[in-house]
Amino acid sequence: MRPDLQERTLVLVKPDGVRRGLVGRVLARFEQAGLKIVGLKMVKVSREFSENHYPNTPEWIRGMGEKTLETYREQGKDPIQELGTDDPVKIGNMIKGWNVDYLTSGPIVALALEGAHAISVVRKMCGFTLPAFADPGTIRGDFSITSPIVANELKRAVRNLVHASSDAEEAEYEIGYWFSKEELCFYNSAAEDVMF
Repeated sequence: MRPDLQERTLVLVKPDGVRRGLVGRVLARFEQAGLKIVGLKMVKVSREFSENHYPNTPEWIRGMGEKTLETYREQGKDPIQELGTDDPVKIGNMIKGWNVDYLTSGPIVALALEGAHAISVVRKMCGFTLPAFADPGTIRGDFSITSPIVANELKRAVRNLVHASSDAEEAEYEIGYWFSKEELCFYNSAAEDVMF
């Protein structure tokens, strides 16, 4: 396929996906869609590495807190009673800490995928970030039902099986963060020959 028609994206099969033995099923879905695996490894990451996976900007922290507050409003829950605060920055930092705990709780399978429209195709295949609201047929919709309300009550991250880069800028950063150039492979797949 012409290089200008290809995109690359990062996917992480998170510790819950690894522990549940879903790695092969997740990889198979991406390959069956015609995406090419150009990087693949299993790793156990440190807290520092996990923390730097996230943007860590004030806007990102606040945004996580605001999303959580919105979910609480929709569910008729009181964030002060449940979390001890309704400050979006404090909630965002709390959730970031839970996410770091989550990513460091066991091995992760990191993969770099390549193909036409790889970023949007992978996001659709993964499904909505919150598994309880993900459509059937998606990875999260088929393999999980957890919600932020359950996660927050248990004081832990939403165990949503996979991470996928959200846009081209994030994909470029994340692939470079999780893989060295030497760990990425370049080849033509049979699917490319048939589809393109």
